[in-house]
Amino acid sequence: MLEGKTAIITGGTKGIGLGIAKSMLAAGMKVAITGREVKSTEEVAKSLGKNCIGIAADVRDLAKQEAMVKAVLDKWGKLDVMIANAGVGHFATIDEMTSQQWNDVIDINLTGVFNSTKASLPALKESKGYLITIASLAGTNFFPKGAAYNASKFGLVGFSQAVMLDVRDAGVKVTTIMPGSVATYFNNHQPSDADAWKIQPEDIGKLTIDLLTMHPRTLPSKIEVRPSMPGKK
Repeated sequence: MLEGKTAIITGGTKGIGLGIAKSMLAAGMKVAITGREVKSTEEVAKSLGKNCIGIAADVRDLAKQEAMVKAVLDKWGKLDVMIANAGVGHFATIDEMTSQQWNDVIDINLTGVFNSTKASLPALKESKGYLITIASLAGTNFFPKGAAYNASKFGLVGFSQAVMLDVRDAGVKVTTIMPGSVATYFNNHQPSDADAWKIQPEDIGKLTIDLLTMHPRTLPSKIEVRPSMPGKK
């Protein structure tokens, strides 16, 4: 069902993005992963096989996102799926947070998704494709030291749901996935055996495939996903 379909995954070199890329490639899709650095992005893409390409494209730059989409269209002729996954986190109390930290989180987690969406929508409308944004349970649950991250993810949830209403008449589906604790390198964390209780990147990959293969009449517009059992401290 997904054989030959094409996708872009922003922030696809590790963590959730990489987990989604592996699941898509296993389903027979062609995948472009993006990151900020040319060398690391191309190296990861090469390790994933011939149906994956790596494109350095900072989500904060709309022109680079547009060039990224053009590169995919030039290579494969279409874009079926955009996964807006790139994200960062800076966590500090409001009196300790710097304006640079605030801007970094908002520019990548929120404006970056706007840029990726804006750049990819013409192609997605052409293919009657799918936009999936990766938000967080932090998009509905606030916590101490989370002012920037909460603001970005609350905003991303609202953005995604509004875009869903904007484009569904054009045949484009939009879903935002809101994971809880995932075993990734996010915020300089080093995954280990102690993270076995957490959601794994491949779990989000499987969820993505489930969305893409769901009957066209059905649109899960917002999905909260959390570990089935709490971790032990």
